[in-house]
Amino acid sequence: MRILRLPIAVLSGLPLLAQTSTPSSNAPQATEIKPPAISLPDLSLSLEDLVNRVRPAVVQIFSTGYVAASDDAESSNTAALLSKQRSTGSGIILSADGYIVTNSHVVRGARRIQVRLSTVRRRGSDRNSTVEPEGKLLDAKLVGMDREMDVAVIKIERNALPYLHLGNSDQVRQGELVMAFGNPLGLEGSVSMGIVSSTAREIHPDDLLAYIQTDAPINPGNSGGPLVDSQGRVVGINTFILSQSGGSEGIGFAIPSNMVNIVYDQLRREGHVHRGRIGIAVQTITPTISQGLELPRDWGVLVGDVTPDGPADKAGVKIGDLVLTLNGRTMRTARQLESYIYRSPMKGKITLEVQRGSDQLTITVPVIDSVDDPQRFADMVNPEDNLVRQLSILAIGIDKDLAAMLPGLRNSYGVVVAAGSTSTDLTSGTGLQPGDVIYSVNGSPVSSVEALRKKLDRYKSGDSVVTQIERSGHLLYVPVELE
Repeated sequence: MRILRLPIAVLSGLPLLAQTSTPSSNAPQATEIKPPAISLPDLSLSLEDLVNRVRPAVVQIFSTGYVAASDDAESSNTAALLSKQRSTGSGIILSADGYIVTNSHVVRGARRIQVRLSTVRRRGSDRNSTVEPEGKLLDAKLVGMDREMDVAVIKIERNALPYLHLGNSDQVRQGELVMAFGNPLGLEGSVSMGIVSSTAREIHPDDLLAYIQTDAPINPGNSGGPLVDSQGRVVGINTFILSQSGGSEGIGFAIPSNMVNIVYDQLRREGHVHRGRIGIAVQTITPTISQGLELPRDWGVLVGDVTPDGPADKAGVKIGDLVLTLNGRTMRTARQLESYIYRSPMKGKITLEVQRGSDQLTITVPVIDSVDDPQRFADMVNPEDNLVRQLSILAIGIDKDLAAMLPGLRNSYGVVVAAGSTSTDLTSGTGLQPGDVIYSVNGSPVSSVEALRKKLDRYKSGDSVVTQIERSGHLLYVPVELE
């Protein structure tokens, strides 16, 4: 067996030394140009320099908030719907004045967010760097979060902070060396190294987001930390792992920096994210779908549904259309098409080229803002102020600020359902759901959480009441059995 031993290239991108055969004495001699040899100490110093440049801008995040209690919690305990929990994660400073990006699951439901800045000791020095001393916790405020992309922005009141730049994740290549920074299992300021295993990994078919997969060791606590390339550019945010043991098994995933940049920019400017939509549901064509529907090809994007009276419907898109291009770009997967629509400017227009039977049509469709996620209200409640025990929900009374988040409501009063207990399925569609606005109980109007509690106090456990609610712009009556 012949073993080829390849020398190690430095992270700055120097080429590998090529192995060449020994030329015969009669063959013409070519001038051999050898790249400079890189020693292991030089490689080690290169890695150390990269770490010293990146680590000061990586922070540890502590959040204290409420999560759903376990199913075996005693139902008589009014706090059993939620339990207090303290969690830790990582974040990246992206501006000198203290804007930090992290995962939304790191700060979701947090009532208090604190940040610990990094402490770096330089080689040959016993003094700390100019960043905040280790152990000092700084209060942070939530600027905004996007649950769907799992990205959040927080801010600390500090200036002249070290910060990193978001790189271009479209330039990431399979096999490229990367480093993961963060605080795995609470171990502050850790770094690990690996390669890019895949540049566009879809965890579920037709996912809107394709992740960067890496074998750089990532563990709980790394969430929100940066995945950086050999130049120290942030190419992704470490988000989750696939594991049978609960620890790193070399299958980690990061949100690509280009998508993070879109969300970060909108959250910083407006506190929320605009998602473009045109009112269609699409799916990637498979050979089975193609064969069953007798389509002209076995790849591409198929329109599965068109929202009645939506932008696409009014523009002339039909169920069964094959989407060939969007603004001249060939569409190969549903995720690709949805991603482009998502990133399109609000109130702008996109041009679709579709095939319908033997005809090819060009259709221009306006892009509108998608409906906000009703789950966002869960981050605004706590059991002390918002518990409605009789309905097993946490609710918020409508005020001026909340009304601005729910434009077009039928009434200016009411109570919004923010979340439910583990024993109440608020997603089954048979009862109250997050985002519902309760207007009345048995015909009697309610204008606040306290008013709702008082009306329900007139009844006993096991009684049924009828609530009038607004859901997705429609009024309906929903019967509820009281706890």
